[in-house]
Formats: sequence, C-alpha cells, structure tokens
Amino acid sequence: MRESTDTASPAAKAPHGIADVARSAGVSSRTLRHYDAIGLLPATAVGDGGLRRYDDRALVRLQRILLLRGLGLGLPAIREVLDGELDDVAALTAHVAWLERERDRLARQLAAVRTTITRLRKGEDMNTDDTFDGFDQSRFRAEVEERWGADAWQRGTTWWASKDAAGKEAFQAEQRAIAADAAALAASGDGPASSRGVALARRQFDWLAQATPPAELTADRFRTLADMYVADERFTHAYEWAGAGASRALRDAMHAFADAAL
Repeated sequence: MRESTDTASPAAKAPHGIADVARSAGVSSRTLRHYDAIGLLPATAVGDGGLRRYDDRALVRLQRILLLRGLGLGLPAIREVLDGELDDVAALTAHVAWLERERDRLARQLAAVRTTITRLRKGEDMNTDDTFDGFDQSRFRAEVEERWGADAWQRGTTWWASKDAAGKEAFQAEQRAIAADAAALAASGDGPASSRGVALARRQFDWLAQATPPAELTADRFRTLADMYVADERFTHAYEWAGAGASRALRDAMHAFADAAL
C-alpha cells in the first residue's frame, strides 16, 4: 500500500524507516526486504521508491524473530509460531523467563572461566566446584536413576560425551524445532491424534531414541516423559518459549501416540 502523506495525529508515531530498523536490529535492509517478501515481517507501509516503514508492532515482531533465530529455528518454523500467537506480551514474557535462565547460567560459566584464568596465571590448584559452576548437568541424575535404573544416567552421559560439537548442536537444534512444531500445533487447534499431532509425537520419539535404545522407550516411559514436560517447570520452559500451550500440546500428542503406536 502507499504511505499516507496526511499529518499524523499527536498521539500517533511516525513509522520507522527500513534503514533505521536494520541498523538498530543489526540486520541488513536486504534481510528485512526478504522477510517482507516471504510474509514473515510485512512492512507496515511502503512509500515512493519502495521505501518500507515499520510501526511499533512490527518492531515487536522483529524482536521475536531475532530471538527465535538465535535459538536455531528456521524461518518457516518462526512464521508458524508467530502467526499462531495473538498475545505478544504473553509470548515475550515466556522469552524473558527463558533468557533469564540462560543469563544466570552463562553468568556462572563466565565467572568459572575467569576463575580458571586467574588460577592458571597464579599457578594455583584448581577447585572442581568453582571450575564447573554453571556447567553441571548432573542435577537430574537422582531422578533419572530412580525412574529408569542406576545405569540409565551413565548411558546417557556416555552417549552425550561421544558426540562432537556439531552433533550436540544438531541434537539441540532438533529439540528447538520440535518446540516450534508443538507451539504451532497448540495454535492450530488440531487434536493430538490428528496427522499433525502424530507427526509431532513421532518426531519427538525419534529425537529421544537417539539417546535411549528404542526397545527401552516403552509406552509407559514415553508417557512419563510427556507428563514431565507439563508437570516440571524445568522441562516446561524448554518448550513454552516457543509459544503458549506448546508443552501441553506435545504431552497430549505423545500420549495419543503411545496409546496408538507403542
């Protein structure tokens, strides 16, 4: 549409030009034009010469796009997540919770690395508690061993240690993509036994089966894991950042899949 040349009312704000948005967001104008072309971030107005402008709501959408890109989601998945959510405040609140957890974890890791540097420079002995603060993944060990046996934790730890950096990143990226699909399912209104729900649960099963022998990934174990995504906030936030209702949609799809296919 053509940009209006009418004088704006005192309460209205002038749209932001594409160059200003690109500079502030740290992206190129070409990227913003691409987002517009694929419908991910339509310009609020287009003036003479094709100059795109963006209002405040568009800036909020771009912020969410950049957050989701930072988590490894592809553009089609991001669009599906954003188009399925109407409440920006609720969605951003979920992002804040996730980012705060990441901030705290990274702050502890940063302090640990700085401590290591200081001790190396001074020739001091290392302290395991300080060295690995923020790196600890064993906080779930007792729960894993209680639920699935004493060797379950060790098998998982050995499997993870055997992967290189690219393999670890691919595994984590798949989890983020599954979260986006779960959010899209929640927003779509499709049921857990729909084709979309079945595809989501199958994808989650295949993802889990990378670390757990498929023979051990029984229906009961699959349901137990599904319930944890909703009942335990430590796991819920791994899915809810993608959109409200994602963890519940995933749980319901996993239960339906376990009933029908496992």
